Amino acid sequence: MEHRMLGRTGVSVSKLCLGAMMFGAWGEPDHDQSIRIIHAALDAGINFIDTADVYSAGESEEIVGKALSGGKRDTVVLATKVGFPMGDDLSQRGASRRRIMRGVEESLRRLNTGWIDLYQIHRPDPNTDIDETLGALTDLVHQGKIRYFGHSTFPASEITEAQWTAEHRGRERFRCEQPPYSILVRAIEHDVLPTCQRHGIGVISYSPLAGGWLSGRYRKDTDLQGPASSARPAGRFDMIDPANQRKLDAVEQLAQLAEETEIPLVQMAIAFVLRHPAITAAIIGPRTMEHLTSQVTAADVVLPDEVLDSIDQVNPPGVTINHLDNGWTQPALQPAARRR
Repeated sequence: MEHRMLGRTGVSVSKLCLGAMMFGAWGEPDHDQSIRIIHAALDAGINFIDTADVYSAGESEEIVGKALSGGKRDTVVLATKVGFPMGDDLSQRGASRRRIMRGVEESLRRLNTGWIDLYQIHRPDPNTDIDETLGALTDLVHQGKIRYFGHSTFPASEITEAQWTAEHRGRERFRCEQPPYSILVRAIEHDVLPTCQRHGIGVISYSPLAGGWLSGRYRKDTDLQGPASSARPAGRFDMIDPANQRKLDAVEQLAQLAEETEIPLVQMAIAFVLRHPAITAAIIGPRTMEHLTSQVTAADVVLPDEVLDSIDQVNPPGVTINHLDNGWTQPALQPAARRR
């Protein structure tokens, strides 16, 4: 499998990253089966695994830790995330020094490892000064507990602010961004991806199948149901929502294009993400071995320009059909921030 450089770190990662959100109670509860999927991904050439402390309340990290025992850890670039609530304690959320320092120790224990290659802030934290977050992460790099750090769903303005703060305050800087990106979710093409390219930041995008919308599960001629995992917000799958009706229309057109080009829709969707020059790796999140098999083959698919042009006709560059799929909503746009 092709490897790409993770930004300017000099670290080489496979262009498919194995997402571990579906391992544990949120997806596959059988630890042994989850471990078999992880090992199959490694055998297929994937050397990059991404998880988070919040996935199945830490169970995902524990499964990944078991899977990488016996000498496999040294060959894998291991990423995890911190920031979502891990309990009722209000201090166990966000990106404060207290949260980060406690979170990394718990993740190291669950992962059964001495270091984390890429430690990511799961969502922007408007309540914490970015310099405090950078200071804590910089200390962890100097302590050897993490090698690099990144962020997820940061808007371009906050990516730039964090880079400026790191330069002027003498901090280590964010090396990676993890945004949602798919044929149906293209908002990051406006400014996030160009900003990452300017600053030499790697991009490992998640949900190339748009939460299953591009897997063939959601079609107009099928019995439409909610998300396969409780981890996904139900609102993104409310078929009465006009935005989701537009997504169904887009999926029908894409399915027809896939049939005409003889490229399976799953492979087309993942290959589309991998084709963008700013993307380092696409995160695939299989729940079953069949999911892994169907998704990993996309690494060998290169979409020709005429297919990309046809995709742009279905959903133009920079457009996210349903804004709920963008992964993060600017707090300044919430009613409480716009009313006196």
